[in-house]
Amino acid sequence: MASITQGLMPLLPRGGPYPPSGAQLGGIPTKKVDVPTSAVLLALFFAGAATHMTVFQVNRRRGHFFIFSVLVFGFCMARIMGLVMRIAWACNPTNIDLAIAAQVFTNAGVLVLFIVNVFLLVRIVRGEAPKVGWSRPVWVALRALVVSIIAMLVMVVTCSVHSMFTLNMETRQKERKVLLFAGVYMSVIAFLPMLVIPILLLLKTIAKKNIDLGEREDFGTPDVAGRIRTKITLLFVASVLLTIGAGFRVGVNFATRPAFNPAWWHHKAAFYCFSFALELPVVYMYALFRFDKLFWVPDKSSKPGDFSRGVVAADDCDQEDEVLEEGGKSGNSGATSTREKENGGKSDAQAV
Repeated sequence: MASITQGLMPLLPRGGPYPPSGAQLGGIPTKKVDVPTSAVLLALFFAGAATHMTVFQVNRRRGHFFIFSVLVFGFCMARIMGLVMRIAWACNPTNIDLAIAAQVFTNAGVLVLFIVNVFLLVRIVRGEAPKVGWSRPVWVALRALVVSIIAMLVMVVTCSVHSMFTLNMETRQKERKVLLFAGVYMSVIAFLPMLVIPILLLLKTIAKKNIDLGEREDFGTPDVAGRIRTKITLLFVASVLLTIGAGFRVGVNFATRPAFNPAWWHHKAAFYCFSFALELPVVYMYALFRFDKLFWVPDKSSKPGDFSRGVVAADDCDQEDEVLEEGGKSGNSGATSTREKENGGKSDAQAV
């Protein structure tokens, strides 16, 4: 491989960027296939972005702040940028700068959904087992995970870009190892809800008599607060889809092939299915099932009992409204009886 690269050095631009030496997932885009496919996916992600931003703005005006709608919007925008770059690359197939931009947006965008799922998972744990979910180890682990995901993002972008600007094979091999590690790590993060949720349910079953996990708390807006099965199913299905995509991509990175002899897993259909088509259901499921309601918690929640605070407050308001309505009805009935007595008195006077 090194000798081939050295033989091509006089033909390559000095200082880069240089094309990758191995086959890439999706290959070089073409106008006939990639432009219409990317355009359709772009429209779908645009609709998803508009939906989540609209929901966020409507909720914000009502005093209902749910930051994860913005994060899903940001993920859709990253996918839109990646598809725009791919369309531009298809129109300019020799432009390596466009290839780099398309690759960076494709690899980095999905990390936003991983972060969203991690926080949704923590909310389920805190609702079902407050003493575990609000414990110091979970608090530290959550922040460590978020920091590590951001670090992986920086590593992926840095190594992906730098590998295009060097012909040093030793450097490229080291950067490839970094990318492989980051891919495996991201697959584990995507798989995390599928691992933690069964453990949580098993722990609750075992700990009914032996361990105090804290009193279960409903969370979410009052109309959907008790739908824990819906919350768990929604997050679990999203985790399955994202894990399949992440696992496939990292598997392709391990199974290297030369650029002139790609395998079936480098095909364009595999690229679009495992990089985009598996993510669209997650975007639309979160919108259709209103995850902004299912996973909402009161602001400044920081300890056991805070999640259910919003539900209890809403119930208290409903009870106050019922009391006022009953009081109003009682007042109206009292006024009516008074008027009847007065009218009766007048009728008696007239009769006399």
